[in-house]
Amino acid sequence: MNMCRFSFLVILLAAISTALQAGLVADEKRPNILFALADDWGQEASIYGTPVIKTPTFDRIAKQGLLFNRAYVSSPSCTPSRAAIMTGQYHWRLESAANLHSVFLDKFKTFPEMLAKSGYQIGHQSKAWGPGRAETRNRKPTGPRFKSFAEFMKKRDRDKPFFYWLGTSDPHRGYKLNSGKNSGMDLSKIKVPGYFPDSETVRGDIADYFFEVQRFDTLVGRALKQLEEAGELENTLIVMSGDHGMPFPRCKSNLYDSGTCVPLAICWPKGIKRVNQKLNEFVSMTDLAPTFLEVAGIKIPENMTGRTLTDLFVNESTKTKDRSFVLVGKERHVPSQEKPDMGGYPSRAIRTEKYMFIRNYRPDRWPNGTPNFEKATLRGGWYSDTDNSPTKTYMIENRERDQLHQKLYRCSFAKRPAEELYDMAKDPYQLNNITADPKYAKVKAKLAAKLDAELKKTGDLRALGKGDIFDSYPYYGGGGGKHPSFRRKKRNKK
Repeated sequence: MNMCRFSFLVILLAAISTALQAGLVADEKRPNILFALADDWGQEASIYGTPVIKTPTFDRIAKQGLLFNRAYVSSPSCTPSRAAIMTGQYHWRLESAANLHSVFLDKFKTFPEMLAKSGYQIGHQSKAWGPGRAETRNRKPTGPRFKSFAEFMKKRDRDKPFFYWLGTSDPHRGYKLNSGKNSGMDLSKIKVPGYFPDSETVRGDIADYFFEVQRFDTLVGRALKQLEEAGELENTLIVMSGDHGMPFPRCKSNLYDSGTCVPLAICWPKGIKRVNQKLNEFVSMTDLAPTFLEVAGIKIPENMTGRTLTDLFVNESTKTKDRSFVLVGKERHVPSQEKPDMGGYPSRAIRTEKYMFIRNYRPDRWPNGTPNFEKATLRGGWYSDTDNSPTKTYMIENRERDQLHQKLYRCSFAKRPAEELYDMAKDPYQLNNITADPKYAKVKAKLAAKLDAELKKTGDLRALGKGDIFDSYPYYGGGGGKHPSFRRKKRNKK
């Protein structure tokens, strides 16, 4: 029965595509698409079992459709992650757009632009692609900007299907101190991840992060209500996710699960018949672009490395694609090294059910930025690949308190070896590197070969020995996290 339904969907999508090209299918038959993407939201939601946090909208989307337990971004940094989502390609294929605060070249086409060309009305609000610059300054790769989804719905052409990117700055820092606690969150019930020391400071910081995740959840909830009121909910494909992990040490800008594994829920009442399903297949956020194009009846470009998810919409045990692993990587987040080095911390990883293998191409560099802010390439940079926060300050100031604090400080901020290997069953927080353990030698060799082969297949210049070009692309941002004394000097100077 499942294979029959899968075959039917394939035939239906092919028929829609053919009919669209012939002008035989009215636009209203194609689904609308609502894409809600948070800024710095890791896999923390009530439906994932996270205590204290409440995400009723995300939970609703998951229960009315699909919840993905293993969804990964291409890169744990805003600009490259979002560029990869827009183009359906790994960020290392996108030249300067592989870096934060750089340039998005005209030659890379985005799925919103393709939707618009095929007759969709498109728009976005708040943060979509970025931060960075488009090569052509007036280019709008995600469409015109609106103040709100309500404004877009009021102004849209009702005879056309629509795509809307519901962006937000939540839960990006900074936070209002104690906003979570003051909202009624019980800090004692927060589960502190194993890569953080357990303290009142850290718990309060996590609660403030939860507060902004909940605010984003409320924003998406209002959009769903507006869809219902407009009679558009049934034929709208709704996707809700985040662009990478939470803005905390060893999360954002790191390849571990805490930086690259994100929440993902998808529903489409008219098109997805599998409801309230939790999926363990590995999927990449680059898979969204070809998925959106396929349901819209648009031919998927051959240069997209992402693979459509529509087989998962109908088939409980799909055999059509190998989803046993996922690739992630990082180039320059901010220029966080010491003068005159303008480079990033290039790394790639392969994640399977049992293991994560990471290759760090420049282990001589600081993975989250130099601690020596007086020597930083960008003035005042202080571990500047990690956003400043109460948790960051606590971990640095208390790094000598005891052996646990020392270990967790090193895991977040110290230099790393060229290779890392983690046994996910024994070490879910990925804190104990077993690369040197002879018992895992064959596993490491197999994963290393697989990673190299996949990277070369996708044209990754870093794997081909030409990756230094990534460090040469322009950077138009600030310096990331600044040392507290530097920030005080700036304030006193004004």
